[in-house]
Amino acid sequence: MDTSDETIFITGFPGFIAGRLVERLARGSGAFYLLVEPRFIEKALKDCEEISARTGANLEKFAIVEGDITKPNLGISPEDLKVIRAETTHIYHLAAAYDLAVPQSVAFAVNLEGTQNVNEFARSLPNLQKYNYISTCYVAGKREGRILETELEHHEGFRNYYEETKYLAEIEVERMKADLPVTIFRPSVVVGDSRTGEIPKYDGIYSLIHYLRKAPSLLRLVNVGNSSVTLNLVPVDFVVEAIVALGNDENSIGKTIALADPSPLTTKELFDTIAESMTGKGSMLTPPPALVKWGLSRSFSPPLTGLPLSGVPYFFISQSYDTSVAMELLSSHGIDCPGFRDYVGNLLNFVEKNPAL
Repeated sequence: MDTSDETIFITGFPGFIAGRLVERLARGSGAFYLLVEPRFIEKALKDCEEISARTGANLEKFAIVEGDITKPNLGISPEDLKVIRAETTHIYHLAAAYDLAVPQSVAFAVNLEGTQNVNEFARSLPNLQKYNYISTCYVAGKREGRILETELEHHEGFRNYYEETKYLAEIEVERMKADLPVTIFRPSVVVGDSRTGEIPKYDGIYSLIHYLRKAPSLLRLVNVGNSSVTLNLVPVDFVVEAIVALGNDENSIGKTIALADPSPLTTKELFDTIAESMTGKGSMLTPPPALVKWGLSRSFSPPLTGLPLSGVPYFFISQSYDTSVAMELLSSHGIDCPGFRDYVGNLLNFVEKNPAL
């Protein structure tokens, strides 16, 4: 596919996923406008230099644009905005407040109002070929059961402002499908690179990894997971490859794509998989799920387990994510999601070498 005439506008740089996405896309021949908040300009410049060195892409391909999605016109100067509007052909909107404990005001400003501003920017582009929006599987909120990629609106409520505002933002983007070439991606819980284990910070499943690392042979005896629910994990390299492959695929226009593991492990299986990778042995006892949830929800738990209270519900979610649309589209690109058992060792090796990020 000829990408020489593409000009790609990306939000969320120099974040972890956005940074890897830019590096992967830079192996093509397009040019980039990278919207960067003022406080991250220095890091963005350094990252662009490193991406240029690793990929061989000319540094002049990367134009760092100081701005902020929460501001009108994305905080871009009128002079720059005129040029960017005329040249941009593709948008990848990744910027968001991802913290599960994000305050209401921040969540609504960044996730909802910020996306509304990016949507207005998209509508103003005369040469737009594709608008790729990065959502999350957790727009499903407190719904239970199997969640289809074709489903969105519900009245089941949410666990936090992150879920709620990402849901409201996806509704806004969904409505644009009638008029613009839109694709929505819904990643599940993103973990480190399946090959290198690289990750910029530890949360989610890493709380369990660090918990077991305290005394693997002893702590592996009591399994704090259960067989009733799964925790859907996807490595960042799969997420990036999928977005790159479908970000310019005409067959993905108008689709919502769940970037999730089609065969996720139960939390009990996850515990044993990690324990066995560390010690060669699994658990001996599994307490009732209600008892485990009660213990993890108490104030004494975070200092002991490393799992913040905001993360506890995600180990007990009774929902799964259908990936039929994703698998059909990605199969033509030869991309599938690796199973957790295939790369857990690489995650653990990275944690071993980088115990405190």
